Amino acid sequence: MHVIKIIRDEDAGTSAPAPDSFRERVAARAVVFNKEQKIALLHATVLDYHKLPGGGVEEGESIRTALARELIEEIGCAVENVEELGIIEEFRNKPAMHQVSHCFVADLSGEVGETSLEEGEIAEGFETVWMSLDEAISTMEAELDVDDYSAKFMCLRDLTFLKAVSPR
Repeated sequence: MHVIKIIRDEDAGTSAPAPDSFRERVAARAVVFNKEQKIALLHATVLDYHKLPGGGVEEGESIRTALARELIEEIGCAVENVEELGIIEEFRNKPAMHQVSHCFVADLSGEVGETSLEEGEIAEGFETVWMSLDEAISTMEAELDVDDYSAKFMCLRDLTFLKAVSPR
């Protein structure tokens, strides 16, 4: 997969001092289209921003296995026609983390079922919303000035992924 962008604190509009070293994290996320050509986003209602579904790859797990698990947990669905989109690297100074996010584009397979969100995701008020690609891009552009450090990175990262997607 090719690197689409590398994001650092200054790109996200923050100025936390750089750490001596970074903890490594690999993540998998996807732009999932349904039959109506709408995509799934998670709305973090507490801080009022949106993000793509996906998350960290667990030890011993492949990136595609992690993707499938995260999509079932966060948006309650399986996918098909999975295609690679690209990678975004994030160097977050504040938690001293280097995250490599592998992003895919996929189609919803079957029906949307129940989610099984983690405690932190429930606390942030995650809700799945479906919107057109253009609407998702406009929504996330308006959220780039979100007040939360991590959310700034997520919004910039996921907006960059969305802008790299070709409509289905």
